Amino acid sequence: MLDRIDAIVWGPGLLFLILGTGIYLMVKLKFLPLRRLGMALKLAIGFNKEKGKHVNGSVSSFSALMTELAATIGTGNIVGVATAMSLGGPGALFWMIISSLIGMALKLVESTLAVTYRQRNQRGQLAGGPMYVMENGLKWKKTGHIMAVVYAFLAVLASFGMGNMVQANSIADAVYVTFGIPKITVGFIIAMLTLFVVFGGIRTIGKLTNILVPIMGILYLSGTLIVIIFHWRNLFEAIQAIFLYAFCPKAITGGILGTSTSGALQAFRWGVSRGVFSNEAGLGASGISAAAANTSDAVRQGYISMTGVFFDTIVICTSTGLALLVSGAFQNNVNEMEGSVLTLRAFETVFGDKGEKFVCISIVLFAFATIIAWAYQGEKAYEFLMHDDKKSNSLIFRLVYILFVIIGCIFSLRQVWNLSDICNGLLAIPNIVCVLILSNRACAKILAWDKDFNMKCKM
Repeated sequence: MLDRIDAIVWGPGLLFLILGTGIYLMVKLKFLPLRRLGMALKLAIGFNKEKGKHVNGSVSSFSALMTELAATIGTGNIVGVATAMSLGGPGALFWMIISSLIGMALKLVESTLAVTYRQRNQRGQLAGGPMYVMENGLKWKKTGHIMAVVYAFLAVLASFGMGNMVQANSIADAVYVTFGIPKITVGFIIAMLTLFVVFGGIRTIGKLTNILVPIMGILYLSGTLIVIIFHWRNLFEAIQAIFLYAFCPKAITGGILGTSTSGALQAFRWGVSRGVFSNEAGLGASGISAAAANTSDAVRQGYISMTGVFFDTIVICTSTGLALLVSGAFQNNVNEMEGSVLTLRAFETVFGDKGEKFVCISIVLFAFATIIAWAYQGEKAYEFLMHDDKKSNSLIFRLVYILFVIIGCIFSLRQVWNLSDICNGLLAIPNIVCVLILSNRACAKILAWDKDFNMKCKM
C-alpha cells in the first residue's frame, strides 16, 4: 500500500508541479539564478562577508548554508543516484541535472521568503521556514495557519523518518557489512554523538557542519574524480549515453552501454524525483536553516542557499553518476537495484577492497551530517506546532529524536523509507502553493536587489 501511495505522490502531477513552478520562477526572475551563479558562489565561500551584530540563536550565512547542505547531502547522493540510474537508465542523470538547474530558482525564492518572514521566538531566537511564511505572508490568515500546521506536522515526520531513521539505518548497515560491528552498538554510538551535538543548539550544529560538510564533500569528490580519471577513456561514451537515453522514447536493447530497459519517460520520472529528493528544492525544508542566518539581507541569503542545489546535485550527484558509467559498474550490474552495491562496484575498480571502506566512510559522514541538520529543522517545526517555545518542548523533541536514532539502526526500514518519502513529497504541495502565491512579491524583491547590486558594482 505504501509503495502505491509513494508512486502516486511522486507521480507526474507532483513532478510537473515542481518543475513547472521552477520554470515559471526562472522566467519571472529573468534567469538570474543562472546569470548570478558565479556571484552566489563567491558569496557562499566567504567573499563580501556581511558584517552585523550577532543575534541570539543565529549563525553565520556560511554556517546556515553548511547546515542546509548537511540536510540535503546524504545517502541520496551515493545511493539515490545509482537507484535513479538503475530504474531510469543513464538518462536519469541528465534529468537530475536539469531539475537542479531549474531548482535553483525555487531555492532562491524559498530561502528569500524564509528570511523575510522569520520571527523571534519567546527566547529571542530566530525561527523561520515555510510554516512562518505561510502564517505571516499569506493574506488569508486562517488558510495560511492551516497550511502552516500541516507543513510543520509533515516536517516533523520527515525529520524522524528520512532525516533520522533512514540515515541511521544506512550507517548501521554500512558499518556492519564493512567492519562487522553490531548494529545496536553502532546505534548507541551515533545516538551519543547526536546527543552531544544536538543539545548544543544551532550554533554547535553550525560549527560542526562548517567542518564536516567541506571535509566529507572534498573526500567523496576526490574519490569519484579518481575513478573518473582512471577510466577517462570511457568518459565521452558515458556522456553520449546520458544524452541518448534521456531522449530515447522507447526502451533500448543493446547499444552503447549494453542492455537497458528504460526509456525517456522512466529516465525523466526517476531523474526528476531523485534530483528533488537529493537537493530538496521545492520542499522548503532548507528554508528553516536559512532563516537562522545572522543577516538582514534576505535576497543575499537566498542566493547563498541557492548554491546548495549546485553543490549537491550538479557537482556531487553528477560525479557519482559519471563514476558509475565510466567504471562499468552500471553496465555490469544493471540488474542490481541496490544503489550502494553499484557505487561500491565503481570504487572497487580503482581501490579494490579498500573501495568498500571508502564508500562506508562516505555513507557514515553524509548520513550523520543529515541526522544532525534535520534535528534542528525538525525541532523548529515541532516548536511551531506547540505554539510556545519553552525549553522543555525542545528537550522532549531532542530526547525522542535521539531515541529514534537507535530504533533506526536496529529495525528494517522499508516501510519507514516509503512513509518518509511520502511525507517529503507532501511537503512540496503547501510549500509550492505558498511560493506561487507570494511569487510576485518575492521576485520583485530579488529583481530590485539585483538592480541595486549592479549599480554598486558600477560605482
